[in-house]
Amino acid sequence: MLARTETTEPRVVNGINVDDLLGLIEGVRDDAARGNTQWRVTTVWQGQTRSRARVEGFAIGGQKVPREFSIDIDEPCELGGSNRSANPQEHLLAALNACMMVGYAAQCAVRGITLEKLEIETHGEIDLRGFLGIDAAVPPGYDNLSYVVRIKGNGTREQFAEIHKIVMATSPNFYNVSRPVDLNPTLVVE
Repeated sequence: MLARTETTEPRVVNGINVDDLLGLIEGVRDDAARGNTQWRVTTVWQGQTRSRARVEGFAIGGQKVPREFSIDIDEPCELGGSNRSANPQEHLLAALNACMMVGYAAQCAVRGITLEKLEIETHGEIDLRGFLGIDAAVPPGYDNLSYVVRIKGNGTREQFAEIHKIVMATSPNFYNVSRPVDLNPTLVVE
């Protein structure tokens, strides 16, 4: 990233340090290896349908960055859980929304568009006959998801439409959810 002098205040739009963001973009443009990231989450069963996912860090450009978070997951009582936390589907939709939200906020920030409101509502249907193994012809997950973006700020309708297209083209989780991703499972029985 580009270094700032002590006297220069960073340009901040929508709470995002635009100077740092542009420095990251330029750094990755100059050296693609600086843009390589690795992500890892370990999820441990907590009993019943509860689990806790642990985040211990990530890597960017070969540099490890420590981060400590835990994410609790459960199911509603109607699905065998204790209803203590959001379920995996709600976390999936929340992760999709949050990833796109970063894109909207950042794209607006680099254009100098100040946001007043940004909300994404995503919904879909899952037929439990697939998940419960009742009917092999029924998919166990979503056939489709729909979402609505509500955005308000000092940008024009055309600017927001352009940003919308860019977010759909660049959001990692939009990409991950909208097309097949190869999964490489390994089972270890202890």
